[in-house]
Amino acid sequence: MSVDQATVRRIAHLARIAVSDEEVPRLQGEINAILGFVEQLAAVDVEGVEPMTSVIPMRMKWRADEVTDHAGADAIVANAPSGEGRYFTVPKVIE
Repeated sequence: MSVDQATVRRIAHLARIAVSDEEVPRLQGEINAILGFVEQLAAVDVEGVEPMTSVIPMRMKWRADEVTDHAGADAIVANAPSGEGRYFTVPKVIE
């Protein structure tokens, strides 16, 4: 798979990145190199390979699933920069 210049401009638009016309050919080459590497990875035979969480074999640490007493909502909200009753107050982000 390879991308053309129009696709590079669309990716930049979706990522909200300002890209000049001079940068498009360079970015096209970089994106195509990345996609080529991903295609190489897809060609690797992983049949029979167990999923792993680390390159060093180790067991996942488990925590007992038990109910614990927490500090309570009032104590937690007391740590917030601002709160109202039992709720955090945050700045409005949607107009």
